[in-house]
Amino acid sequence: MKPIDYFKLQSKNLHKDYKTQTSFFDTTLSRNLYRYNPKYFDIDRLIIDDEVDENNFTLMKAQHIIAQWVGFSKWTEMLKASDIELELAKLLFDNMDKISVEEWNDYIFNVESDNNITFDLEGRLEVFKQVFAHVDGHLSLYTDYRLNSTQKLVTKSESPHQVITKPVVKITSLPLEKQVRDEFIEKAKSVFETVMLRMKPHHPEIIRKLWNPEFYVDKVLVSNDMLPIDREYALSMIDTFLVHDVLELAIQADKIAVSLN
Repeated sequence: MKPIDYFKLQSKNLHKDYKTQTSFFDTTLSRNLYRYNPKYFDIDRLIIDDEVDENNFTLMKAQHIIAQWVGFSKWTEMLKASDIELELAKLLFDNMDKISVEEWNDYIFNVESDNNITFDLEGRLEVFKQVFAHVDGHLSLYTDYRLNSTQKLVTKSESPHQVITKPVVKITSLPLEKQVRDEFIEKAKSVFETVMLRMKPHHPEIIRKLWNPEFYVDKVLVSNDMLPIDREYALSMIDTFLVHDVLELAIQADKIAVSLN
């Protein structure tokens, strides 16, 4: 399904949820109110947050809301968007629980300002994939209006009462023990290759010369003021934050390449 068709479907689903509206008399307020039986979206919360006119919620209004959730000012702007813009918009929609469009815009602004760079559309798309789409652990401060977006499905082989827990191992001192350090270095190498593959920088050979996984694990990833820290969480930080370091290396590589020409 093309992204624009996907958003048309979401708009129809939102409008369907609105059409479950039924009226009832509230004895406390002594007036008629509406209740809903939605399947796709938290329509009650949406109506409160967006001050939606419950007496005139059209498909056009649903389209407008969906477009704004993913960074467009209106539906017609979305219809004119490029394939890359729509792909990023779909990722924003599918990861609404991790990051809102407001948080995403702030994130990109800060990264560009801190590193004195400007991402093109492809660059923004790759950053989103690396930092948010492929990484768990992010949690948006804004409302995710989708219903059951984070609900875990139970397979036939799983019992609803079965809970599998892993012992929590803490890192309490630095430097890391050799076995842990080796594991972290291998993880950093693997994530680095994934970032390079997706980022497709202009000067990969220079970046590889600048990249030092041992230094990254020993001096960048974890510092004393972060201790004690959960070992698995520290390991997941490589997935989350290494892309920033590769971006900085890419900027250095571009400057080196210019100086060599």
